[in-house]
Amino acid sequence: MAVSDSPSGGSTPPQQEQQPNKYAFTKPLSLAGPTDADLQRNNELDKFLLDSGLYESNEESAARKEVLHRLDQIVKNWVKQLTRQRGYTDQMVEDANAVIFTFGSYRLGVHGPGVDIDTLCIGPSYVNREEDFFVILHNILAEMEEVSELQPVPDAHVPVMKFKFQGISIDLLYASISLLVVPEDLDISHGSVLYDVDEPTVRSLNGCRVADQILKLVPNVEHFRTALRCLKFWAKRRGVYSNVTGFLGGVNWAILVARICQLYPNAIPSMLVSRFFRVYTQWRWPNPVMLCSIEENELGFPIWDPRRNPRDRFHTMPIITPAYPCMNSSYNVSASTLRVMMEQFRYGNKICDEIELNKAQWSALFQPYIFFEAYKNYLQVDIIASDADDLLAWRGWVESRLRLLTLKIERDTNGMLQCHPYPNEYVDTSKLCAHSAFFMGLQRKEGVRGQEGQQFDIRGTVDEFRQEINMYMYWKPGMDIFVSHVRRKQLPAFVFPGGYKRTRMPRHISHQAEKTGDDATKCYSGSGSGSSERCIKRKSCPEMVDKKPGKPDKRASISPQRLECVSPESCTSKSGGTTQMSIECIEVVRLAGSTTKDANDNCEVKSSDALPGSGLSTEVADMQISEPGFVDTTHDMLKSRSVEIPNENGVLNGDKAQDLALDCLESAETESTNSLSNYKEGDNDTDQRLDKECNFIPRAECSDYVPNASSQNLNCEGDVCVADPDQF
Repeated sequence: MAVSDSPSGGSTPPQQEQQPNKYAFTKPLSLAGPTDADLQRNNELDKFLLDSGLYESNEESAARKEVLHRLDQIVKNWVKQLTRQRGYTDQMVEDANAVIFTFGSYRLGVHGPGVDIDTLCIGPSYVNREEDFFVILHNILAEMEEVSELQPVPDAHVPVMKFKFQGISIDLLYASISLLVVPEDLDISHGSVLYDVDEPTVRSLNGCRVADQILKLVPNVEHFRTALRCLKFWAKRRGVYSNVTGFLGGVNWAILVARICQLYPNAIPSMLVSRFFRVYTQWRWPNPVMLCSIEENELGFPIWDPRRNPRDRFHTMPIITPAYPCMNSSYNVSASTLRVMMEQFRYGNKICDEIELNKAQWSALFQPYIFFEAYKNYLQVDIIASDADDLLAWRGWVESRLRLLTLKIERDTNGMLQCHPYPNEYVDTSKLCAHSAFFMGLQRKEGVRGQEGQQFDIRGTVDEFRQEINMYMYWKPGMDIFVSHVRRKQLPAFVFPGGYKRTRMPRHISHQAEKTGDDATKCYSGSGSGSSERCIKRKSCPEMVDKKPGKPDKRASISPQRLECVSPESCTSKSGGTTQMSIECIEVVRLAGSTTKDANDNCEVKSSDALPGSGLSTEVADMQISEPGFVDTTHDMLKSRSVEIPNENGVLNGDKAQDLALDCLESAETESTNSLSNYKEGDNDTDQRLDKECNFIPRAECSDYVPNASSQNLNCEGDVCVADPDQF
């Protein structure tokens, strides 16, 4: 992987500066080229990426080209067949055509071994998506021996057909443009392809149009590709690569990296990676990241504009696509997932500091994130189905809605309970049914102190989420979902490599996880007139029954609840015996019909008398994040490395540190979001009173349990109270 400094791939001396105005619409932060130390670090980074297996072999590359050629022939024959069936002339049948374009990582040139190929089929105006693509072409593919795991998703935001062709994963979109004959050399970057098409077609076309535009807007394509390949690998290792879960997907990372390339047009990949973390650690979200000015067009398609579109004002982390119609490609990001990403940006910034000081190697940057040692509390989402085929469709539906659970929890706790959805899927092979599980870390918002005798109650939130999940139009018997709250020590063995839990935590972990002293957990009970204290120390025995005789009844508003634990252990109706626990907590009750973001008006707090000084301590994360719709001014207080700012003579003032967001967002970037700082999201002082701690007496700990129609999936421990009635 040779280092080049020109878009054409030619070699340019490091001291020869690029002309940045050709690529960026704002001034660069630095025009500096690499030093000898930068070149050495770049060689080490190249070697690390190569040794990590991020590049496919020549054989794999040839196999992909062959699959794309076969797919192109299939869609051409499909369109000719439809043209003939609809009575067009022989000349029309001969001229009938469809073309295949690629986008995503394959089009950008950063794909690795085993990744899927994002493809777009463009056909004539008389070939539609609903019947011709998702029925006729689907049936053609289903009959081919080379095709497996065929899964149409017609109701997706961008309708797609997923399958494997000769073992290579393909995501195939379709766009019908307003032409009777599609030319083989069609230029999709031209705005004419958007005439007289619907919005799903625009979204389908936008993938290719955005990829082409990104490659045109970066000063050096090869440097961009190496830096993007590196940062995508980093994001996957740190658990923040997943658009569907609420983090960032391929196009989001590509735009973020491309913006760094514009700000540092003469930097080589090792410098771009370091400056990526330097810039985005200080970025003041929700100020947007844009590669060019937002273009308006007479076609009238909606574009991202917070001045005119109220919904755009509440986007948490806007990353705007460079092709018309410009959209926010990261609308899935929530306050919780932004918090997680900012923590990981800090981690990357710290490691890059050490690399530049020769105190660390590149391998330290890519240490995997130990998710199951980062939190005390987790939500476990078990997904089951009758067989593997049903699970494939059912899991895809549930996974695409998991981000909604994060948003609902944020809404119903007024942002006081923060969620960390983890994009990795886990499978318990010991189950008799097809099974898949996802996990979500839970913690209290930083800086909010809880009070004794109180906790979060999100049982209604989970119940609402399950109701929406069970509206799946392709539901089949055997498809089910179970949501349960587990503490760290209760995590199932199948989430750990080899089925064994780690005995010690690595020092590089970014979160401050629970200390070994937390093995002894104190639990308290309180009554209205008099209270007594009981401490239960958790041992290795999973079942501990402790009942306090003669305990006075609680007030009617917070009466004790009898909770049964169930879980999809064997997918049979046979119950393994459920256990119960008595819980004393504060419930946050949502009023009927409350769907707005202002939880202060939509919830009421019920409290009980509690023993002074009781409760469980909760560890907090390393940063506080603003609610959606606010300009997060907390980033102004962050200290960063010195920023390279050229003076009027082009000489760098390396010791001058300043707010990067102001430099990055001058001109068009700030003008389009001046109104963002005027949003009103709620009273934070009132919000903080909702975040409390919980007193409870565990009657028993349930780890393995069986679902049946008469039981409930309930769990309440620590700072979270979760219920999931199995009543559908």
